Amino acid sequence: MMDKHYLTPLFAPSSIVVLSQDSEADEALLPQARALLQALHAQPFTGMLTTLDIHTSGTLADLAQTRADLAIIALPPQDVATALEVAVRINCRTALVLSHGIDAAQAAQWSRIARREGMHLLGPNSLGLQRPSLQLNASAVGPLAREGSLALVCQSGALTASILDWASGNGVGFSSVVSLGPHTEVGIGEVLDFLANDARTQSIVVYMEGIRNARRFMSALRSAAHAKPVVVLKGGRKLSGNAAAQTHSGAIVGSDDVFDAALRRAGAVRVRSFVELFSAAKCLASRYRPVGRRLGIITNGGGPGVLAADWVNEIGLELGRLSPDAAAKLAPQLPAQAVLTDLISLSDQADASHYQLALEAAARDRQIDGVLVIFSPKEDVDALAVANVLAGARPASKPLLACWMGGASVAEAREVLHVAQIPSFRTPEAAVGAFGNIASFYQNQQLLQQTPPSLTAMAKPDIEGARLVIESALAERRHVLTEMESKTLLAAFHIPVTKTLLARSAHEAMMIATQLGFPVALKIDSPDISHKSDVGGVVLNVNSGAAARDTYTDMVQHVARVQPSARINGVTVQKMARARRGREVCIGLVTDDPFGPVITFGAGGTMIELIDDRAMELPPLNQFLARRLIERARVAETLGAWRGTRPVDLETLEQVLLRVSEMVCALPQLREMDINPIIADECGAVAVDARIVISESAQSSLQSKNAGTGHYGHLAILPYPARYEQLWPLRGGGEYLVRPIRPDDAQMVQRLVKELSPESRYFRFVSRIAELPASMLANFTLIDYDREMALAAVHRERVVDEQGQVSHRDRIVGVSRYVTNPDQTSCEFALLVADDFNGKGLGSRLMLSIMDVARDRGLSEIQGLVLANNPNMLKLMRRLGFTVRAFEEDPEFRLVVHQL
Repeated sequence: MMDKHYLTPLFAPSSIVVLSQDSEADEALLPQARALLQALHAQPFTGMLTTLDIHTSGTLADLAQTRADLAIIALPPQDVATALEVAVRINCRTALVLSHGIDAAQAAQWSRIARREGMHLLGPNSLGLQRPSLQLNASAVGPLAREGSLALVCQSGALTASILDWASGNGVGFSSVVSLGPHTEVGIGEVLDFLANDARTQSIVVYMEGIRNARRFMSALRSAAHAKPVVVLKGGRKLSGNAAAQTHSGAIVGSDDVFDAALRRAGAVRVRSFVELFSAAKCLASRYRPVGRRLGIITNGGGPGVLAADWVNEIGLELGRLSPDAAAKLAPQLPAQAVLTDLISLSDQADASHYQLALEAAARDRQIDGVLVIFSPKEDVDALAVANVLAGARPASKPLLACWMGGASVAEAREVLHVAQIPSFRTPEAAVGAFGNIASFYQNQQLLQQTPPSLTAMAKPDIEGARLVIESALAERRHVLTEMESKTLLAAFHIPVTKTLLARSAHEAMMIATQLGFPVALKIDSPDISHKSDVGGVVLNVNSGAAARDTYTDMVQHVARVQPSARINGVTVQKMARARRGREVCIGLVTDDPFGPVITFGAGGTMIELIDDRAMELPPLNQFLARRLIERARVAETLGAWRGTRPVDLETLEQVLLRVSEMVCALPQLREMDINPIIADECGAVAVDARIVISESAQSSLQSKNAGTGHYGHLAILPYPARYEQLWPLRGGGEYLVRPIRPDDAQMVQRLVKELSPESRYFRFVSRIAELPASMLANFTLIDYDREMALAAVHRERVVDEQGQVSHRDRIVGVSRYVTNPDQTSCEFALLVADDFNGKGLGSRLMLSIMDVARDRGLSEIQGLVLANNPNMLKLMRRLGFTVRAFEEDPEFRLVVHQL
């Protein structure tokens, strides 16, 4: 099978036809059309370029002689539909509509034409694309950019032009430049998907203002960020808070907070300003990849070094310090005034040789992940010579950044750094901030690597019981569950709750309180009151039966007076939870458009909105993600030993978060939730109060775009599909597990490929590669289970070491996979089996299993390309019922197809 991306004809066309107009055409579009034609002809495109005027008379036979991968349309809006039809006639597989100001209705019409014909359309409202390696400038955003390894995707034409102008003066080159706008058919998700697989792209910068499909965006962003750094600047940040929210969590969390959580989970890095985006672009263009957050600082000025160190602490980085041994070896070689404690602080007399010694020491030291070199102009110290040291001694495995302070005296030195592609900044804070943005890439990769299970390994929840509670409330046309109903849902998922009984009279309240034991808490029970404390609906520490009776009467009368329209079911009575040494936390849920449900964690209690402590994460969670979520909240500082208390049992809190994740995954009707407070101490955690908001349509916005994903259409990230795990007997004895692939399978997949014969590798990859490149390995193992699936056959081997000790290890001995085609109805498959497992039925089982998954996901056809000189694979395909056909585009291959 050949791995060729479906957007290759758009971004790497071998032939282009330009559908334009003559000089008498609509004046409104002439400047744009002129800009495009001038840009196209300013340099020789490496492929074939043809210009066609759709108003010129000609025959269909003439059109039939024209062939192109890409049609570029620069015409008035009234002519675009006709041009698209012409592009279809000449078999263009992709089209670019260069336009602006096109409304949603007009854009939808053009998209329908493209989809009907199976054509991929970039536009409308696109200012085009650039591919410098192909000498292709199909844009109206300025001259062709310098060639490089950085890709730019931008939803603003003006910003695209500004970034390219900045890049031309800063030596930054690009693999691709794509200018998008509103209503484009090929959007950010599809472009990222291509760039993730583009060998010329090493890193990606994105400016965006909105997305259409969260699942597709997250899928493409996770894929891209797993293979290469992605930095995102988002415009249109909204104010936090939602006036319509019915829970504290919903009121506090704004859509921009959720976007932060989504980018972090995807492994991307977010910047907050245009300046930071440029700084990140400088670092990405250097091709350095940070391996941690410890920044070593070399400086010849105390003040600048202190400013840099302060900013390291301010943005949550760590100061990289030389190890004692390294400092002891370096000190005698430097001037006596040098200080090697927190900073590598050189003296005013330090020259280029001293910088070189310090740089070499920092590059070798394992306690330093990146190096910032600060130079302040000094008398008799050659700034140019120091810059040449950096240019000639770049530490290969660590990021190197420079800060040359001053003006005219260091201009020549800055040019040396510029030519050497060393990111250079004018202030220490800017340099440290740039390292911080890129270092976040390393930290977010840990979140990206997580593959949470669909359900945890804990006791099975009562999902049906929880659904009955929700259906009963919806049948009564209620969307806010009572405390009793909310706690019933929590208990169904084994979340500890305080025992709560409903009293419908003062006498009942007295009897229940006496039976539970004092002290007790009384709370008003009403579906119409969101926050009970605000209306005097909570009384704590009631210590006698008589007090419980009187409290009931007073509470019901007071609430009826301050909120006369509220329906009052009665008053709940519950035993007071241990709180003397416990900490109050809150676990919540909000539903975001477009990302769906988001789980929150932070400080709890009655002051929750004032404290405004919210960390958040997209479900599903696993234990690693739950622990990171807790650590990001400010309240985490109080969960350890604090003010004479013992540390909170964090494992129990993690379990509660995992249970909430289960709830969110299994119950798409959940819209908002507050479990507040949860009282946690060294013995565990218990939910004292809970409020849940439900809605039949809560998931419709996201779920309608994610048809065919079963119960998980409401989630932006699909859980690990454990239901596809199967244990099979191996022909000849033994057994093997067929399961979905996971990110931590990368080394086992690499071993499988390395141990194949050269012939087997060529049959699968149509290449003589001896092992998979890192980017390909990442794409094969960190997959989006929504749009693709890979099933690994795992065999447990018996291993005997040199001392005769016996152990077992897992080995992947085969992989089948499919990737959904852009038509969303068919998929393309690939199959790989270890040479020593051929003939044991493994290939057939893997193919049948992957076909079952594709069928389960609603796909109707599976297809693949097999080399014509691969008889064993073709024999297997025929045996499984595939139709084998000639492949017109390449006679060396056969197209095999099976209806599902």
